[in-house]
Amino acid sequence: MRIITTSIAAAVTLMLIACGTTAVTPASQRSVKNATPADQFFANLRDLCGQTFGGRVLVDVPEVPGNDAFAGKQLLMHVRECKDTEIRVPFHVGDDRSRTWVITRIGDGLRLKHDHRHADGSPDDTTLYGGDTQAPGSATRQSFPVDAESVAMFERNGLSASVSNTWALQLEPGKRVIYELSRPNGRLFQVEFDLTQPLPTPLPPWGAQ
Repeated sequence: MRIITTSIAAAVTLMLIACGTTAVTPASQRSVKNATPADQFFANLRDLCGQTFGGRVLVDVPEVPGNDAFAGKQLLMHVRECKDTEIRVPFHVGDDRSRTWVITRIGDGLRLKHDHRHADGSPDDTTLYGGDTQAPGSATRQSFPVDAESVAMFERNGLSASVSNTWALQLEPGKRVIYELSRPNGRLFQVEFDLTQPLPTPLPPWGAQ
């Protein structure tokens, strides 16, 4: 009886070994193998969590007379809060700490919203505007065409020029991040942030806990 039991055990062991060539891939490997461009981009951004970087206006065309809100100001992006499905990145322009980019995982894509606050923390009339990705993009660049909710908000607040906005984030690990706003009429605005020289943590954005 012992011999039979041992033989059965040996046979089962051999069957398991034979099946080993089709073993289930570990979860960590599956996540890398099956990662979408949005997954990779989000992971690259999360790698910057807690860090702050200085920026400069790279492109601003066509020039708009009187539109000098960024001129001579220190520009900072601070990858401040990182959760499994949401990353919050305050964007400071000089002493103005009203802006925070909110990047959220949605299905196979990403959503970008702009959280605008007053100095007392109350929301601006024009806030949480943005859009969702409509194409896979890449691990280094994701684009966000304006969504219907934001179009309605812009029209309600007399910002008709913004109803055709497309925003983009470009992240070249170890090199730079570019925040971009474009419109079909040729409007292009880009701010470039240098990832090679992290800076001290700035004050929190207005309205932050």
